[in-house]
Amino acid sequence: MNLLIDIGNTRLKWGITHAGQLIIGQALVNHRLDRADLVAAWKVLATPRCIGIACVSGNWLADLAQSVATELWPDVDIIRVKSKASEFGVRNAYRQAEKLGVDRWLALVAARHHYQLPACIVDCGTAITVDLIDAEGVHQGGLICPGLALMKKSLTQNTAALQLDETQLNKADYAPGLANFTGAAIHSGALYAACGLIEHVLKRQVNPVQLIMTGGDAAVVAPQLGIKSIIDTDLVLRGLSVVLENKP
Repeated sequence: MNLLIDIGNTRLKWGITHAGQLIIGQALVNHRLDRADLVAAWKVLATPRCIGIACVSGNWLADLAQSVATELWPDVDIIRVKSKASEFGVRNAYRQAEKLGVDRWLALVAARHHYQLPACIVDCGTAITVDLIDAEGVHQGGLICPGLALMKKSLTQNTAALQLDETQLNKADYAPGLANFTGAAIHSGALYAACGLIEHVLKRQVNPVQLIMTGGDAAVVAPQLGIKSIIDTDLVLRGLSVVLENKP
């Protein structure tokens, strides 16, 4: 069994691999996370063979996760995964390989090992990232823009007249489309902006590519696209699993 820890900008996700299966644990919100939460989540686990940590958030969270893991299992190897120039059948397009977010690197690794290539990987999280990988596992580069929540927050913080309060109405009031009140107009505007980015990238591809969606807003964005997609919200953890499985 391996323990996989994916620390994003908003949540800490974790899972274990057992008998070739990925089993997902309860995600934890970063800003409410403390030592007791991690101890409670992990103390019931059997001793892992290895622990992998991928972190794009503050280093203190990775330090906390490693500290708790060391307390629970003092002799277990812990690997803080970093992006590589070339490994696991994937070649990184970034000039400075380590500057590619480790979540994006691991998503590429997961796509290489679990899905049909070429592929376009879209992570709809705090930021929206788009990465392309060809049939040989060569990363073609990527794009980054604000995620849905950041787009909406930017509008409401920087314009006096545009306010958004999604807590006061039913989800049906925010159905995508032309809106009859400001909150819904902001919501649909951000959603369609994200869709426009993704569809623009896909239209520029000469050959068909498999669209793989991940991240917390993947299920919100995917139905609005004009192309079928695979939604895999555990893509980064799958990439982590590949890394640990190939550990010497």
